Amino acid sequence: MGAPRKPTAPQPGKDNILVTSALPYVNNVPHLGNIIGSVLSADVFARFCRARGLPTIYVCGSDEYGTATETKALSEGVDPATLCAKYHKIHKEIYDWFRIDFDVFGRTPTDEHTFIVQGIFKRLWENGFIEQRETTQAYCPTHSSFLADRYVEGECSLCHDKGARGDQCDACGNLLDPLEPDRDASGNQETKATGWLIDPRCKLDGTTPERRQTKHLYLRLDALQDDIKTWLESAEKGWSANCVSITHSWLDQGLKPRGITRDLKWGVPIPTGLDGLSEEDFAKKVFYVWFDACIGYPSITKTFTDAGNPGGANWEKWWKNPEEVSLYQFMGKDNVPFHTIIWPASQIGSKENWTKVKHLSTTEYLNYEGGKFSKSKGVGVFGTNARDTGIDADIWRYYLLSRRPETSDSEFKWEEFIDANNNDLLKNLGNLCQRVIKFCQAKMDGVVPEYDLSKFPALQQQQEEINKLLQEYIANLKGLKLRAGLSTLMAISGLGNKLLQDNKLSNQLIAEEPERCAAVVGFALNHIHLLANILSPYMPEKSQSILRQLGVKGQSEGEEVAAQIPDVWEANTLKPGHAIGTPELLFANIPAAKIEEWRDAFGGEELRKQKAIEAEKAAAKKLAREKEKEKRKAKKAAQAAQAAQAGTTTLPIRPSPAAQAEAAATAERGEPAPKV
Repeated sequence: MGAPRKPTAPQPGKDNILVTSALPYVNNVPHLGNIIGSVLSADVFARFCRARGLPTIYVCGSDEYGTATETKALSEGVDPATLCAKYHKIHKEIYDWFRIDFDVFGRTPTDEHTFIVQGIFKRLWENGFIEQRETTQAYCPTHSSFLADRYVEGECSLCHDKGARGDQCDACGNLLDPLEPDRDASGNQETKATGWLIDPRCKLDGTTPERRQTKHLYLRLDALQDDIKTWLESAEKGWSANCVSITHSWLDQGLKPRGITRDLKWGVPIPTGLDGLSEEDFAKKVFYVWFDACIGYPSITKTFTDAGNPGGANWEKWWKNPEEVSLYQFMGKDNVPFHTIIWPASQIGSKENWTKVKHLSTTEYLNYEGGKFSKSKGVGVFGTNARDTGIDADIWRYYLLSRRPETSDSEFKWEEFIDANNNDLLKNLGNLCQRVIKFCQAKMDGVVPEYDLSKFPALQQQQEEINKLLQEYIANLKGLKLRAGLSTLMAISGLGNKLLQDNKLSNQLIAEEPERCAAVVGFALNHIHLLANILSPYMPEKSQSILRQLGVKGQSEGEEVAAQIPDVWEANTLKPGHAIGTPELLFANIPAAKIEEWRDAFGGEELRKQKAIEAEKAAAKKLAREKEKEKRKAKKAAQAAQAAQAGTTTLPIRPSPAAQAEAAATAERGEPAPKV
């Protein structure tokens, strides 16, 4: 990546682009699904916008507040600030290795964050969109503190696992409450669980918690629902389908007030000095992480645009300027409601002129070799593992983006990973660059030859075909169809290889048809130059490598070449007489033997166990369905037999003629009639 960019302001009259990716929670290491779901996808789009000459900033950072951080810090024996510094560094190193080119990758525990979060809350309070509620909560008498749900442990009332937490049972996956619900509780009380803890205990000291009353603050989503719906009518037109579906599922159920405070130490404190808000009631509470996390976008922007100037307001030129700024947000589908309901509600309720999301791109899940990523079980490739394979980050970027789960879940498979490198890249893009650049270096003294396309209609026709695909590529990227954009790029590369095949670029061609050979080489070199530029959002280092081989240099020694993606490709950027550089190998073949090696290294045995368990469950479900089917079939047969029997009329048996004659003779003798 190049040198850090200086802060820029939106430019009047231009399409100013503000890009964010979901702030990764700081207490874990991201896996490949996390990376493709947000930061990598956003990076591709931000790089595309810059290459199109649009004023663009890409903002992200680590989300560091909340119960999970306090709990993780407790388990590692450090304070939350130390834990966050450790994991922030891990995240940044991983994203740097993947060549994610943020304008700023910041953090939430800053003075700027506290200032903006508290400012938004104050306006929500003043505008009547905050209410206080008294609720029943677990309280630890030993250390005299109310307990956040995760600080209470015990037995799950549903599956009876002994290690359940007060918010969720990992064994059965159900949401829980830390205490058994009060049977006489008000119907207005927020209900968020399906079970509770039996024999609850404080995670810190093992004390049985008491049931006590405490106050919390709630955001009046119900009072903001109509305004949110009105905003959505125009906003959601630029969102992916799954995002729209998830958002409307919330609205269809009716929005309810949502708690925005928690009993923690690690978080943004509740502001004081507000009329009607008791400082004593909220002195030991902080804002719930999902109230303040999305506010991290503007606060991190402020640390970038107003660095060293606490009172500066340059950040508002991006975040309070919807007339001139378009906001694009990238995330996994599990983050959607917080970005389409909670955060917009806070913006609308503050009654300020916020820049709200215009385009929202969400992904489904990336699974791993038929199973799921699991850090605890060592299944799957995590950010820190990818570089251990020795495979360049751009190869990882290409594969992940080619499998980006845009409309449905997708699968990471080692066999496909190697195939993508050996066939898509090495035999297509790599072959084109190597053949043309080496030929020019060896046969034309490393200089772009004099050529005239007007004499070769086939080359002019190919230029038209390339421009059609270029328009398709641009439309795909603008529409956030990153996977389709990459496919179009490879189709453009494929046309380059077709050019070489159709014209049989060789020693024979230069000897027998030097003019056509010069036109083919000059055209192909410019074709490769276009490829280098449209490749830059996806594979930035390979793009720079191609440009070096073409002899294209930055403004100063060692400086990266800024990519430029044109509206129309003129096929004349590299002029005759331009000296190209030294050929480099873009890609190397990966042996097929690596498939099993990497599969075993990244959770092979555990994945086999996981699959076996899933197969057993699937077989049990299938057997149960078959038994149920047989049961229904037997029941149906019994009902049919019963119906048939009920509908049958019993008729008397008519005696045969011989029997009738015998009966008559018997009657004449005065004997009893025989039975028939």
